[in-house]
Amino acid sequence: MMANFSTFFIVALSTFSSTYAFKTSFVGRSALGSSGKALSSSQLNMKTIAVFGASGLTASECVYQALQNGDSVVGLTRNPANLVIPKGSGGDKAGQSMADSPKLTLIGGDVTKMEDVEKVFENPVDGVVVALGGKTSDVGDTMLTDGTNNVIQAMKAKDIKRLSVVTSIGAGDSENQAPFFFRVLMMTAMKKIFIDKNNQERVVADSGLEYCIIRPGGLTVDPPTGVINVIDGEAGSIARADVAQFCLDAITVDDFPYIGKTPCISSVGGTSWVKDRSAKARGEEA
Repeated sequence: MMANFSTFFIVALSTFSSTYAFKTSFVGRSALGSSGKALSSSQLNMKTIAVFGASGLTASECVYQALQNGDSVVGLTRNPANLVIPKGSGGDKAGQSMADSPKLTLIGGDVTKMEDVEKVFENPVDGVVVALGGKTSDVGDTMLTDGTNNVIQAMKAKDIKRLSVVTSIGAGDSENQAPFFFRVLMMTAMKKIFIDKNNQERVVADSGLEYCIIRPGGLTVDPPTGVINVIDGEAGSIARADVAQFCLDAITVDDFPYIGKTPCISSVGGTSWVKDRSAKARGEEA
């Protein structure tokens, strides 16, 4: 389905402009101090993170990596049974359930219903990741905007500041950073989803929160590369695992450099791509 915009395929190399290379690994906040010795849990400042759209391919990376970091996670998803360890950072554990993790609270619900969103914030939360997805035919034309607005209002009610939101390359003022053929899709088959995404970004930008709107290039389910390029030019591909790390750092790193900004990110700078609708790109191929 063309409205399912989140997977892409690398097809050709081109030039790019890199403004900043954000190098990291999927384990997030460094588990080693300056001496090289492992830090204790108190030194690592473990957090409670809320993830909306928790069973999605990128959101499940956020859930898994946060748990691996030692953080607690509260996730909201329409389909709790779909939350499994992701292929990218999960390795040979990919596909196994995360439901038995003692630090995971999983809530079945609809982000467009405020009563479901409020359940996520019944206990203290330090930061929020919004990584919503789905076909517009299934979730509606305004789910991203309506759901994100609910999350923002709930955050304000609880005085929670940090928010990372995953949108897409091509959203907002990044239209020219998308490859030509993808821009054509944005104006045709994907027009509705990009109207919703643009409105979603406006809601976040006007929220007054400490937000980061993350616009990834072509998404894959590959293992994390540990290198994230924030670029000015045409976007390349990036593993969902790397996107997830960027999302988590945006809400857990005090001096994260992209608060209040809309970085376009890719791991393969300047690589052109088109939408990949294969089962492998969706993580469905064995």
